[in-house]
Amino acid sequence: MGVRPLSISSSAAQTPLVYDFGGFARRYYEMTYATPDASALARRVAGAMPDSEPLHEHRDRGLDHGAWVPLKVMYPLGDVPVLQLSLPTHDPHRLLDLGRRIRELREEGTLVIGSGFMTHGLPFLTRESIASGQVPSWSRDFDDWAAELLAAGDVEGLARYAADAPGLPYAHPTVEHLSPLFVTLGAADEPERPVTTTIDGYMMGLSRRSFQL
Repeated sequence: MGVRPLSISSSAAQTPLVYDFGGFARRYYEMTYATPDASALARRVAGAMPDSEPLHEHRDRGLDHGAWVPLKVMYPLGDVPVLQLSLPTHDPHRLLDLGRRIRELREEGTLVIGSGFMTHGLPFLTRESIASGQVPSWSRDFDDWAAELLAAGDVEGLARYAADAPGLPYAHPTVEHLSPLFVTLGAADEPERPVTTTIDGYMMGLSRRSFQL
């Protein structure tokens, strides 16, 4: 798995959003989320990185839908400084290490969110899944596997998803919706502590499993 330079979104106040999706109603492309200046947070994140891995700020790139969609629900006033951190790799152990680097920010009160979907096999959804919520076996099998390991605090087991996870080629034909899981676990005080599940169930056949720790 390749490694790319580490970067963050713009820290300027009211940076325009990135509408990186297609096929939705026009109103979704007109939504705004004007967050305040996050330059102090950007400096703090940069300071948590080793000298061998400088942090690049994309000064003209706002938050994409992986950040602003959940935050618009969680903090509708948009009054919390926000930065989006890139995933320089999909290697679970490298991402766990990245999470460990920002653990000190979490201890200072910064909320670390790993935004994704526990299953995200959009190309393999059927009409029945979309219309009536029928859950495909690959989505249920993957979610059951992840839930069991999260409940056991088995971080190493989760990191072996490429070899062990049932239904993987369908649940995650690409893994960008799964990889944030490992940054979140790495940033936890006790990554191997069983998680607290806050949301479970399915939407259009895809697992909505969310947790905190």
